[in-house]
Amino acid sequence: VKFTSQIGPPTHYIWVDVAERKAISVYFDEWNQIHRLLIKPYERYPQTDAIYSKQTYTMPVKEDWTVFWGGANEFLNYHYEYENQRYAYDLVITHNGETFSNNRLKNENFHAFSKKVYAPNDGKVIKTENTIRDNIPGEMNEEDFLGNYVIIKHEVNEYSLIAHLKRYSITVQEGANVKTGELIGLCGNSGNSSEPHIHFQVMDNASISKGQSIRMKFHNGKEPIQGDLVNFSAAIKEQKLDSLDKAEMAFTLSDILLFIPRLIVTYFKS
Repeated sequence: VKFTSQIGPPTHYIWVDVAERKAISVYFDEWNQIHRLLIKPYERYPQTDAIYSKQTYTMPVKEDWTVFWGGANEFLNYHYEYENQRYAYDLVITHNGETFSNNRLKNENFHAFSKKVYAPNDGKVIKTENTIRDNIPGEMNEEDFLGNYVIIKHEVNEYSLIAHLKRYSITVQEGANVKTGELIGLCGNSGNSSEPHIHFQVMDNASISKGQSIRMKFHNGKEPIQGDLVNFSAAIKEQKLDSLDKAEMAFTLSDILLFIPRLIVTYFKS
């Protein structure tokens, strides 16, 4: 097993071949039934993977949040395929494995909605958007895809982007200098977002359409991936894997292939 993560009941396992050119991504539920299966080439971008930010950052949150998407491959992080978002993080808050309580019909039912969001490093606010309405959960605004956001310029021409903030919640003005940990707004559900969460990335340009995402260096020297709990120090707390014991690794790649049609075996031998 190359990677293991958990968000809520499903446990996500990623197997790769010895040459690390092909991968199987499988989500198991608590009864060890397969809920999602993805078979694809294991695409990597070693040139950009090797380049880390010159500045050191914190996560823009002070409570424990869960990394929903994050990591240096597309199975852990759907942003990875896109150069301008490759090392971005999507952060949510989970309680008992769920991002909401009662039902998904209202933003207020989501644990992340209206939670405080902070500057990840010292810098100057160069661009904000504060007027985009928050979506009804399940709907998405692809036209204003960032929703409400803050872009901060840091030293050595690095720029952080925090997006999908709550309408009218941004507390900083363009041109203002901010310190690490200073309040900048509240988590919302604006833009190309189906539920309240934070999109956080660092890039080499103030424009997300023109810039290239940069792999972030965090203060504690660790790099969170999907399923990890993070906070302001970017500390990593691995979620407990209840359905399949991570230490024992009960399923091997050979075990999985017994449950999957012969074509997958052929795929790995090709």
